Amino acid sequence: MSDAPTPPSLAPFAALSAGLAALAEAGAARTVAVHGRDGRPRSGILWAENLVVTAEEALERDDRIVLVLPDGTRVGAELAGRDPGTDIALLRAPTGPVAPLPLAPAEAALAGHLVLALDRGEHGAGNTLGTVAMAGPAWRSMRGGKLERRLELGLRLAPEAEGGPVLDHDGRLLGMAVAGARKGAVLAIPAATIARVVEVLRTKGRIARGYLGLAMQPVTLPGQRGARAVIVVGLDPDGPGAKAGVLLGDVVTGWNGAAIGSVRELLARLDPEMVGRDVALDLLRGGAPLRVTVRIAERAAA
Repeated sequence: MSDAPTPPSLAPFAALSAGLAALAEAGAARTVAVHGRDGRPRSGILWAENLVVTAEEALERDDRIVLVLPDGTRVGAELAGRDPGTDIALLRAPTGPVAPLPLAPAEAALAGHLVLALDRGEHGAGNTLGTVAMAGPAWRSMRGGKLERRLELGLRLAPEAEGGPVLDHDGRLLGMAVAGARKGAVLAIPAATIARVVEVLRTKGRIARGYLGLAMQPVTLPGQRGARAVIVVGLDPDGPGAKAGVLLGDVVTGWNGAAIGSVRELLARLDPEMVGRDVALDLLRGGAPLRVTVRIAERAAA
């Protein structure tokens, strides 16, 4: 009689493997390669019939865009709109009918959940298994874009995978894979953010951003225990700030009564909804406080 231990069943591992293969197949059918003028491939998501979403930052030029569809067909594409704030670009191309992936609710992702990032490179479709490394609340990018959730991924993102879909464990579209600001960091732009931005880009071609006409740098306020504000170091003479009476050297300390401690805080307030509205800016000029009213303009297209 043998005392050798009974080997564990491989059935759970085989089931997981089969499930991942099915997700990869479904995702690959909605993943395209995006070739810009520089020739380097990225990936994109078949969003709807004749519409493809990809990473704005990876799309260096607006012309000579070619897509490789899942069946290997090469088609030309044109830029329908781009939003640097959320890193989303929308392309128009003759893709034919598309059955879009179901969208995962922004709140569905939890740290530790498995995810699958899809790409389409030189040799066909690829994928990378990883996890949701961090699932945080809504946030704003350094360019002022609002994202419904901060989703950091625990995986290595190949250059050709940027702009490709990220699926959750139920096969839903969790978001679009992009490189983060920190070296090696990978983010997923939430599907809810993509849906919101795509609708505006599809109809208007761009996301309006507020404009003050001020170049600013952070500054520490003297005698206030390290309190921070921003100082005006550049001024558009025809911009809203100059027209309201803001001068070079003014220190901006508040926005409608709320303290401003950094350039990023101020830029984050320049929402599309703020265009055309009046804002009270609290200033220090030569150490003396004053308040000016500025009407927020729309930032010109880049």
